[in-house]
Amino acid sequence: MQIRQLSLFLENKPGQLRIPAKVLGDAGIDILTMSLADTHQFGILRLVVKDTDRARAVLEDAGVVVNVTDVLAVDVPDRPGGLASVLEAFENAGLGIEYMYPFATRERGRYATLLFRLEDPAKAASLLQQHGVRLVSPAELFARAG
Repeated sequence: MQIRQLSLFLENKPGQLRIPAKVLGDAGIDILTMSLADTHQFGILRLVVKDTDRARAVLEDAGVVVNVTDVLAVDVPDRPGGLASVLEAFENAGLGIEYMYPFATRERGRYATLLFRLEDPAKAASLLQQHGVRLVSPAELFARAG
């Protein structure tokens, strides 16, 4: 159930975000979703692609610092209070969230899909399923992206 995510460490100055976008584009690798967080000195670009190993290789060849981590894709009911109900399941399972960000899909209406980074994704997946949270497999997630 875990999704492999690339975390890129970029110097916080103009033009640095374009480098991984160009490298991946030139290699024909599509970015399915991403999130950017920054500090005064550096930024962390987190992204999901279908071919994580190839993306990591081409980025590292271009001099980009890359780390691979696992995240969970969770379907959140697309209604008022839907996120609160999922977060309640996290709380009841005793799980703290490091960060989360959306995964854009072509399916709309029933669920919004969010990616969550947790301390122990495998344990978290088991606990969340016990609490009725709908997890999305990598194959299903990538199929939704088109």
